[in-house]
Amino acid sequence: MREESDVVIVGSGINSLVCAAILSKRGKQVTVIERGPELGGCIRSQELFPGYIHDVLSSWYPLFVGSPAYSVLKDDLESAGLAFAECDYATGIVTPDGRAMAFRKDVGDTVGRLDAACMGDGAAFGAMVGRLFGEDRGLTFGLLGENPYGWSMAKLLWREWRRRGTDGLAAFVGGALESFRRWGNRTFGSDLARAAVAPWALHTGLGPDDACSALIGKLTFAAVIAGGMPVVKGGSANIVKAFRTTIERNGSTFVTNTDVERVILDRDRAVAVIAGGQRWQARQAVVCNVTPKQLYGRLVPSAPGLWRERAEAYHFGRGDMQIHFALSSAPDWCDAELGRVPLVHLTESMEAVCLSVTQANNGMIPAQPTIAIGQPTVVDPSRAPAGAAILWIQMQDMPSRLRGDSLGEIEVPADGSWTESVRERVADRVQRRLEAVMPGLTAKIVGRRSYSPMDLEALNCNLVGGDPYSGTCSPDQFFWLRPLAGVKGRRGHETPYRNLYQIGASTHPGPGLGGTSGWMVANRLS
Repeated sequence: MREESDVVIVGSGINSLVCAAILSKRGKQVTVIERGPELGGCIRSQELFPGYIHDVLSSWYPLFVGSPAYSVLKDDLESAGLAFAECDYATGIVTPDGRAMAFRKDVGDTVGRLDAACMGDGAAFGAMVGRLFGEDRGLTFGLLGENPYGWSMAKLLWREWRRRGTDGLAAFVGGALESFRRWGNRTFGSDLARAAVAPWALHTGLGPDDACSALIGKLTFAAVIAGGMPVVKGGSANIVKAFRTTIERNGSTFVTNTDVERVILDRDRAVAVIAGGQRWQARQAVVCNVTPKQLYGRLVPSAPGLWRERAEAYHFGRGDMQIHFALSSAPDWCDAELGRVPLVHLTESMEAVCLSVTQANNGMIPAQPTIAIGQPTVVDPSRAPAGAAILWIQMQDMPSRLRGDSLGEIEVPADGSWTESVRERVADRVQRRLEAVMPGLTAKIVGRRSYSPMDLEALNCNLVGGDPYSGTCSPDQFFWLRPLAGVKGRRGHETPYRNLYQIGASTHPGPGLGGTSGWMVANRLS
């Protein structure tokens, strides 16, 4: 049996869905092939407990709502049933001893709250936002959202050089490479303000001591304050349903439960894939939403030696752990205002975030993990029974392979694997930390489901070692250098072969639910 379409896309994550939607909207016939039974990659919803709809893996959509792809696809997706929900609050910080700050989706209000806590911190935050969304907006968002090897990037850099000069561009690069710890200590007088922003550096796999963490930390925090934390009404699975409806309306197709075994090459050109023992012909291109090791180790094993060598050296970051709580009623926070906030970080300080990252990097279960506490039912009450609530918990500072426990309380296996026993004992530790800021939490728990880094990789093979970002965004594999540096002939999402492209979190501009790499490749192919 032989199928044929203009473009074959391997994998069905957000970048694949965006790519397929744009191409099919512009008249291309696309086939999306997914190895698992469900579409969506890291986007999935599940009724873990009766009446409670949990977003397993990803949940928040500020990047997508602000993306160029959404501006083009908005009407199509809404007509297919997609709706977002958000509220007046964005994020917050709480420490185990009860110090807290809640931030509205309002830059001016955040300036006032930070200044009230420590005079001058609000003004520093306001100046930072002014630079990010003013003077530096074109360059920062151009680097993150444009084809790094296209004419638009060349024009952007030329224009910025004319405006800033060589010294101005050097100053921008120096600031972009700075660590969050150094920037935070210089910028904020309050420990709580530094603790509020520091965890956002973790959202691309960096730690506050890493190069580029200042740029990532302040950019993500400012973007969330300005744009909020929207979720998909009824659960994230509904955005996948809307994409599927939109794409199929335009004549393209999906194939599930079918593993792509290899890409077929004709000399130096990709022409088809073999999946499930069947040949799927591509008249124009094959687009692979996979990691470099999958692409050059399994799908195209005949790639040039240097490409395979660089792919093998591609570095994945720390593991992620998630815990999903179904509650009989909303938690009773130590500060009642936090009960209105979509996403709150729990940590002792910026220094505690640095320490937990270091412990995880060394293979140790952190003594005091940094906890992202998502409250999706604050934004979308339909996900739980009336009066009930859901907590979406994430720790981005867990080791992929275990060497020990920082507190010496949890015995880890000799082979370094995450067993069910280890996972649940870590979840117990996290629950005790939550009890410090949500008194009486345990009595409200209807159900708890935990996912270790090993569990997350089992759900999605792109999450190697449980790394939710498919590769750390360190300077050697970020921006133009993502995914492979030092390979002659590589241009953005290109590969050694004509008509074969790579997209996804492992490629420029990196992880997140914006769908930008899929958008870039779709524009190139249409």
